[in-house]
Amino acid sequence: MRRGIAAVKRGFGAFTRVNLTLLVAFSVAGAAIAQDPKDTRVIRIGAGPTGVTDFPFGGLVANAISNPPGSRDCDRGGNCGVPGLIAVAQTTADVAENLRAISRGDLEMGLTQADIAAWAYQGTAAFGDRPPLKNLRVLARLYPETIHLFVRQDGGIKDIAGLKGKKVAMGPEGSGTTATAKLILSAYGVKWASVQMKAMEFSAVSEAFASGAVDAAFVVSGAPTLAVEDVAARTPIRLVPISGPVAEKLAQVFPFYSRGLIPAGTYPGQPAVEILEVSSVLLSRDTMDPELAYGIVRAIWHERNIPLFQAGHPRGKLMERGIAAFDIGVPIQTGADRYYVQNGLMDPAAIVPPPAKVPAKPPAKVEGAASGAKRS
Repeated sequence: MRRGIAAVKRGFGAFTRVNLTLLVAFSVAGAAIAQDPKDTRVIRIGAGPTGVTDFPFGGLVANAISNPPGSRDCDRGGNCGVPGLIAVAQTTADVAENLRAISRGDLEMGLTQADIAAWAYQGTAAFGDRPPLKNLRVLARLYPETIHLFVRQDGGIKDIAGLKGKKVAMGPEGSGTTATAKLILSAYGVKWASVQMKAMEFSAVSEAFASGAVDAAFVVSGAPTLAVEDVAARTPIRLVPISGPVAEKLAQVFPFYSRGLIPAGTYPGQPAVEILEVSSVLLSRDTMDPELAYGIVRAIWHERNIPLFQAGHPRGKLMERGIAAFDIGVPIQTGADRYYVQNGLMDPAAIVPPPAKVPAKPPAKVEGAASGAKRS
């Protein structure tokens, strides 16, 4: 229990630091605009709900790319962001909503999962019932998010097949977690109708576990994440592997999935567990000024800003500039592509590429595993 409480304190500490950062950003924004509004540009970053890793990461991105009027130049020890830019990270309902808000022009940028970004752009899979969001663009692939599946320790669920007939928290209705979780279930041969899917906010999962309202939960967020720490602090849990031939096939077929590991001790009493990861990406709209886009990605990958991400969250240590422009099926933002080409991270011939063809469904057959389930 002490370790669980300590985990919550660590999460609360990170949450508090990010909120102080945002308060400072708002204060600086107001002061800078009052001083010289014509030289100031303010942009909003959709960072998702407070319980997931994208939220503190949104604050880190805002810090890295901001450089308000009057600040010292980067080469004089000042901020290495975009001159005159003030970025403010704000909470949003979910990373899926970030996509829609960016497409509408309600947000300038946002963090989201690479899988749902590709599906939203192409109008397939979870977004197959609505028009494709063809004005989305990728600024950077940031870090690997963890696809968590955890169950009550005393519940007897050993694997994904054991979710049949169980009450499973799937994230908020229409969320990125819901879309990814459904694909995972289908890939492992679990029909959706055989699971009692429960739509709920991540902040409600801890109470639902404690009361017995759910037996398992999916959470897509970079480990360690507050949404899982909160549950583990109140109710003994066990992480369920997402591994084997099915996971390997998913990682081969989809450009945004990869095999990963939650290290031992990441959550209280938990051994190392094999899982799947999905890239967290920073998106914008195709109308973004190319010079601004260039400055943003240059600031994110500036050598003096890398320590900011590494110190801000454990996932910051997993950022790789070398794969920042890797094709996920959504075009790279004009301006950002120039930075990647200049630094040898993108083929010049790929500046205006046809987006990668991303499958809308999991592989139909995996040797040694059940075939993908039909939608129920």
